[in-house]
Amino acid sequence: MDVAPAAPIDPEHDPFAAGHEDRTPPELCAVRPGGGDADGPAWTVRVVPNAFAALCEDAPTPERDAVADLFTALPARGRHEVIVNSPQAVTSLAELPVDQVMACMEVWRERMRAQSAAYPHLVVNERVEAGATLPHTHAQLFALDFVPAAVARERERFSAHAARTMGANLLEDLVQEEVRRRVRIVAIDDEAVLLCPYASRSPYALMLVPRRRRERFEDDGPTGAALLHDGLSRLRRRFGASPPLNLWVRTAPRDAERFCWRIDVVPRLTPRAGLELGTGVELNVVAPEQAAAQLRDA
Repeated sequence: MDVAPAAPIDPEHDPFAAGHEDRTPPELCAVRPGGGDADGPAWTVRVVPNAFAALCEDAPTPERDAVADLFTALPARGRHEVIVNSPQAVTSLAELPVDQVMACMEVWRERMRAQSAAYPHLVVNERVEAGATLPHTHAQLFALDFVPAAVARERERFSAHAARTMGANLLEDLVQEEVRRRVRIVAIDDEAVLLCPYASRSPYALMLVPRRRRERFEDDGPTGAALLHDGLSRLRRRFGASPPLNLWVRTAPRDAERFCWRIDVVPRLTPRAGLELGTGVELNVVAPEQAAAQLRDA
């Protein structure tokens, strides 16, 4: 299974390129090691509002439906930001130097910390097949004023596991068992563990978990940036080019007493078709144990 490389970015039509700061909304913040004015060049990571935001702080409340138990709606309230990961015109984090990945992940954390949201959801979509509307590597931060159902269910599982085990952490226990078994581990460093999760939804899915449990990604401590870069580079070597993928940071939602942050990476190598969409049953054509062995060798 090989992946065709992404088309090169046309610098003239790249609004995230250095020197094109006037093609984005005014910046919220930026890292400029040598100083300089806002919305000027010489930045290494830059944050702007999303020009086509899915959320806004003054979204109107929908009218209440007469049959509220059948038709309900919430206002699309919150903030939607874009974090340009680098001035380099590349399509993947794997193409950046590891120091630049560390720098942009620190900004991810700063922007998540800056939100007064029920749940800050940070994503990276790479290539159009994974939903990227612009090819230049960037992250998006959705500061939601509610906790999504999937995240709330995870919060409940963490609490239930802690109650069953007299205070143990669900993800910490899972990673300890994965390290003991070794079959799905891809790599380990001083900060984090990288593995192909058991019963992965799609081929070559990865999960990065900190070595020392922390509830929130946005809190001080290691980000696992070097191991994330390593994992993305292994995918690139395995397929001959960086595959289309979605990446997101799962952090503790509001009111979570037990949690542990992680980063999920899902390459988009196979489509979700009628079985997956119609039943929720996922068909993975590459077992995570096999994927982990190949990525270790990569």
